[in-house]
Amino acid sequence: MVEPIIQEVEVKTVLTKSNLPVSDYSVNPYVGCTHACKYCYASFMKRFTNHPEEWGAFLDIKYWPEIKHPERYRGKELFLSSVTDPYNPQEETYRRTRSLLEQLQGSGIKLSIQTKSDLVLRDIDLIETFPDARVGFSINTLDESFKDDMDQAVSIERRIAAMKKLHDAGIRTTCFISPIFPGITDCEAIIDRVKDQCNLVWLENLNLRGSYKGVIMRYIREKHPELTPLYEEIYTHGSRLYWEMLDAEMRAYAERVDLPYVRNDDGMQRPFEAPPVIVNFFYHEEIRKSSRPQAKGHA
Repeated sequence: MVEPIIQEVEVKTVLTKSNLPVSDYSVNPYVGCTHACKYCYASFMKRFTNHPEEWGAFLDIKYWPEIKHPERYRGKELFLSSVTDPYNPQEETYRRTRSLLEQLQGSGIKLSIQTKSDLVLRDIDLIETFPDARVGFSINTLDESFKDDMDQAVSIERRIAAMKKLHDAGIRTTCFISPIFPGITDCEAIIDRVKDQCNLVWLENLNLRGSYKGVIMRYIREKHPELTPLYEEIYTHGSRLYWEMLDAEMRAYAERVDLPYVRNDDGMQRPFEAPPVIVNFFYHEEIRKSSRPQAKGHA
């Protein structure tokens, strides 16, 4: 594995207004992501970075002025992170995510973290001080060989073990089954494995667009040729039949195992309860964007 190009950059702010349906602000302590996921939607960020390297081969370490008056964010939802992983391996050295948590400690902000790393366990002492904090782990397979084909993050077993430790510590946890690869991702098997140690399960479809569409389609043709017609039907001809069938299957599964099941168009503001709520997030591209104008972040 080639060592990523690392550089340190100064930015005016690290908190930006968010149009995500689950947050008021998003925070990205890094530019780029060394997990190098082949399906990463955030790879579009490369065109704003002036990096010639491939997505996954560089990481900019952000430094920002100390956040003034963090208490003004009390009660606001903050999502960490939208276009990077806050716990890239480099976080162990540069500690930008931990620095952010330290600056926001006591602010009363509602914290959501999304990661593919068990390095998040290092920061339990800080995370548990935030009201209703939640930590999500992206898990779209239990097959470590498929995982290794798709990303350079830690193993699925390590993610699941970290989820349990956080859950046992009283921190709300989410299993983000994303992206669901048609014919490959076994949603039921994943939920069976984690349902006793998470408060929410999100289901999100594989949405192929941009430069990585060709990468994934080539992978399917080479490694899973039997699935090529299905992927052509979905991603060339635009059929939704597979997702409609999977929605029906997951609804029936949820009923069998006595778990609440909702679609994203039923509303995302649901309580995090045990047993976990399963949320179908298949058509995320159709969620109505916030009517609030985009605004520059505040430090």
